[in-house]
Amino acid sequence: MILTDSEWQVLLLSLKIAGAAIVFSLPLGILVAWLLARRQFWGKSLFDSIIHLPLVLPPVVLGYLLLITMGRRGFIGAWLYEHFNISFSLNWKGAALASAVVAFPLVVRSIRLSIESIDLRLENVARTLGATRLRIFFTITLPLALPGILMGIVLGFARCLGEFGATITFVSNIPGETRTLPLAMYTLIESPNGEQAAMRLCVIAIILSLGALLFSDWLLRWHKRKLAG
Repeated sequence: MILTDSEWQVLLLSLKIAGAAIVFSLPLGILVAWLLARRQFWGKSLFDSIIHLPLVLPPVVLGYLLLITMGRRGFIGAWLYEHFNISFSLNWKGAALASAVVAFPLVVRSIRLSIESIDLRLENVARTLGATRLRIFFTITLPLALPGILMGIVLGFARCLGEFGATITFVSNIPGETRTLPLAMYTLIESPNGEQAAMRLCVIAIILSLGALLFSDWLLRWHKRKLAG
């Protein structure tokens, strides 16, 4: 299976967008997961529901919401462009933002479950010995939650690779800029004699997604063995 130059471009752009989406959303994902796992506050159920809303909303709705908020004329996007010259409209950064929003609940859920599985007595003992909350977080909570963080990264990355609806609604389908694997497959399926190229991209997408799922399953089993040992 030999890819053409344009197909290589699509693959590399997809990896770039998915990687950027996970890297920039991971710190916020860890913070949100910790809040949901360790803190009680007014409106927590509503906040939790909003975080997981992208899992049930149609992707086109998410793309439209991004368009009216983060687009060049959106109330946040216009401010960012005016003051910092940052634009998410019709470029790969917008595609990364759309992918990050769609994958964010998966990242948060994996990390939250990992943090909730940590024995609170470890943190309480450290606190009685004089450790600050920040030190406890970085020296106890974060290292013990590492398997969940890695699982969140893998699952989120795989979800970013498969993102379609929010991306095409928010930043369109621009070759070399926002055309990721799903968008390229859609274009090829709609084009005459594009079935063979679409099949090649389909096989690549299956391999990447299956590899991510197998790796996340291995991480889960490794974490269970570590806890049992």
